[in-house]
Formats: sequence, C-alpha cells, structure tokens
Amino acid sequence: MILAGFLLLAVGAVDLVRQFVPRRWIGYLVTLIVLLVLGSVADALLSMILAIAAGAAWVWLMPRERDSRFGFWPAVALALVVALSVVWAGARPDAGIIGLSWNMDSPFGPIPFDLAVLVLGVVAFLLESANLVVRAALSGEHTWRPDDAGIAPEPAVQVDAVPIVSGDEAATEQTSVGDAIPIAPAAPGAHAQRGGFKGGRLIGPLERVIVFMLTLTAAYPILAAMLAAKGIVRFPEISKDGETGARAEYFLVGSLVSWVIALGAALLVWWGVHA
Repeated sequence: MILAGFLLLAVGAVDLVRQFVPRRWIGYLVTLIVLLVLGSVADALLSMILAIAAGAAWVWLMPRERDSRFGFWPAVALALVVALSVVWAGARPDAGIIGLSWNMDSPFGPIPFDLAVLVLGVVAFLLESANLVVRAALSGEHTWRPDDAGIAPEPAVQVDAVPIVSGDEAATEQTSVGDAIPIAPAAPGAHAQRGGFKGGRLIGPLERVIVFMLTLTAAYPILAAMLAAKGIVRFPEISKDGETGARAEYFLVGSLVSWVIALGAALLVWWGVHA
C-alpha cells in the first residue's frame, strides 16, 4: 500500500508544481527532498525511489504543453500498478521511525500511516493529474487543440476554441488543461463579460473530490443527485448541438472519465481500509 501512496503522491506533486509553481525546478527540488525524507522516516526508501522515478517518467509521458503521444495509457499503467500494490499488500505492521509516534484516529477507527499516505496521494492526483488524464482521453476521441502545430479544425465546423479542463467545464473558460470544444462563435463582447471569472479550472477537481468523499461515506443518494443536477445544468448548452453532436460527446467523455477516476480512487481507499 505504501508504494501506491507514494506513486500517487509523487505524480500528483509534480503536476501541482507544473501548474502552480513559476520556477518549476525549485518546486521539483523541494518535492524531491520532501519525498526522500518522508520515505526515509517511513522505512520505505525503495518505494519512494520508485515513486520519484515514476514522477519523472510521468512528466515526460504526460506533458502539459501538448497532447501526449502515448494518449492516456500511462495513466492506465499507473492505475494497474497502484491497484496491484493495494490489493496484494496492505498496511505494513512497521512504518519505520514515524510509525513509533504515529497515532491518528477517525470516526471509522485508527488510520495507519500507510493508509494516510494513500489518501494524501489520491487527493493530490485528483486535484491536477486527473486533468491531464481527461485531456488525453478527449484527445484520443479526436478533440483537437488549435495551439498544436499542424492540427487544424475540421472545415465543416466553426469553432471558438478555448482551452478547458474537462467535459464539465465551461467551453469559454481559460484553464490549465488545454482542450478545445467546437462551439458556435460568441456574440461580440461575450468574452469580455465572462473573462473576469475563471471558475472552470476549479470545477473538475472539486467535482472529483466531492465524488470521492461522497462515495467513501456511502452518501449515494446525494452523489446521484449531484451528478443528475450537473446534467440538468448542462442540458441547455448540449441541446443546442447540431448534427455533429460535438457538445454532447465532449461532455459525456470528459465527465465519465472524470467520474471513473474519482470512483476508482474511492474504491482504492476503501480496499486499503479493509485490507
């Protein structure tokens, strides 16, 4: 389990650095030091070294500035390794130096150190890394980006291409992921009116964290109501689709991939708790 937690933590940390730290090399250095120290005091230095290598590979395989040439397969490989780590190895009886003083209780019982690291890694991954996975999935479904060299929009579709995070976010919001959705040209001044609020970059991560928490707490009626409300809110825009159905497909692919990631993360933690 500790390997799974460190893998997700390393990948999530490097993506948070890429998104929010202007001088990335400083963020990478701090992340490296923190992870090494954490692995040392937890008597899991080998797992931490593997996690650091995975984080470096993730940066190369899942770039932010362009579409990944490998699609979302790096995320599939990471999911398989993480799942096997949790299924085949539960929490360790000895968590090293930090385990001697570790004592965390919750309404559901005591939380082992390895499980705490797993939850921290899952949350870090949901916040930013999942955005890259959603973008890769959308790119695999022929969602094009106008800023990619050599890629042009389809002649029959007029677009107002603006980067967004996933199928959930508003198509006119500037966000971190960089996908584009075909939409009709906006009226003059429309962007000026909406340009002051960039909430699109928050919707995807917040939605995944909420789905993750509601699933773990077995609040399934609330979860179903929230997902249904999302579809209702987006229905007016989707209903304006033409013959191509681009809006509906974009919404469905982005939303379903985002939900699968959140539900998979909840299942991972649930398995870790009962392991």
